[in-house]
Amino acid sequence: MVGSQQGLAVETEDGVAIVTIDRPARRNAVSLAMWRGLADIFGDLGRRPDVRAVILTGAGGHFCAGADISEFPTVRADSAMGVAYEETADAATRAIRDCPRPTIAAVSGYAMGGGCGIALACDFRVGDQTTRMGIPAARLGIVYGPLDCSLLLRQVGLANAKRVLYAGRAFELAECRRMGLIDEVADAGTALDAAKAWARQLAASAPLSIAGAKLVLDALAAGTVEAQAHEIEAVIARAMDSADYREGQAAFAGKRAPRFVGQ
Repeated sequence: MVGSQQGLAVETEDGVAIVTIDRPARRNAVSLAMWRGLADIFGDLGRRPDVRAVILTGAGGHFCAGADISEFPTVRADSAMGVAYEETADAATRAIRDCPRPTIAAVSGYAMGGGCGIALACDFRVGDQTTRMGIPAARLGIVYGPLDCSLLLRQVGLANAKRVLYAGRAFELAECRRMGLIDEVADAGTALDAAKAWARQLAASAPLSIAGAKLVLDALAAGTVEAQAHEIEAVIARAMDSADYREGQAAFAGKRAPRFVGQ
């Protein structure tokens, strides 16, 4: 299945959805309309039973250069418009972060600023020899908000988060890997090639188990386990009562690969 919105394309095959930021002439800089589109797309993919894993990538050899600064005079002309813009961008980031499907950012080329932020919103990041990541806030005189900073902090720790934000520059692949900005490196080919192989593995796992594990782990990381106690209890109970739980036991007993359906 293939779909598209302004500057965004979605393709789904064998349970893996690939969301492509498609503005190569601008290194895939994200417009205000595209922020809205990303929120809609990831919200929809998270509800679709046929989707087992999601890859986020960019067209033309780059992941994403961040927000499209060229439109700021019209969409962020004053503080009120700036607040509205940030709310829209944050909604997109949260939709990626909270998608119940496993998400992988395939990061070739530059992932800067907001591009780095949406890569960090994914569960995993795959890089290749072209990967460059960073947040140039300190070179633009702006302060990143709590959402993007929290994603950076949980991925690389306090000292490295400060290093990224204070330096304001692009870090090459080896530095990204060392700090934890990148989780896996493609042995050959592109980041997208490696991400597809990983996504196919994840797509074979029980969807309810992955969604539940993601909920519990993110709640632990955020310190919200008590506040989300009923939600966590519900996903555990749903998995225990599911056909997939029975299928997992039958497959184990029969020494065969399980066939999960997400119910």
